[in-house]
Amino acid sequence: MVTVCVWIVSFAVAAGTILGLWHVRASDGAGRPKLWMGVAHGIAGTVGLALLVAALGGPPRGAASGTTAFGPAAAWLFAAALLSGAVILVRRKRGPSITMILHACLAVTGWVLLLAWNALG
Repeated sequence: MVTVCVWIVSFAVAAGTILGLWHVRASDGAGRPKLWMGVAHGIAGTVGLALLVAALGGPPRGAASGTTAFGPAAAWLFAAALLSGAVILVRRKRGPSITMILHACLAVTGWVLLLAWNALG
């Protein structure tokens, strides 16, 4: 289950990178990403978070390598990224660049912890 979670979250991170770069380019006069693209990105992230929370209920991982806390920490970071992503969608018309930067930092930090937890767990 953790491997599926890693793949789904990795897809969401890649999609978020593309959407973020597209948003930055929109300040040069190009159109912004469509709303459904952001919603699809959020759904993928939410599914990944749900799978991670389900995996956390299973047997403990990472005790031998000292990475036991990486899974729960990643889940909290993804939850915070989910909330900041909802703020981005609500404030879409007002250019939430600072919120987007916070969202990206939370999500990428959680993703790195998830990758380490999966690899070392």
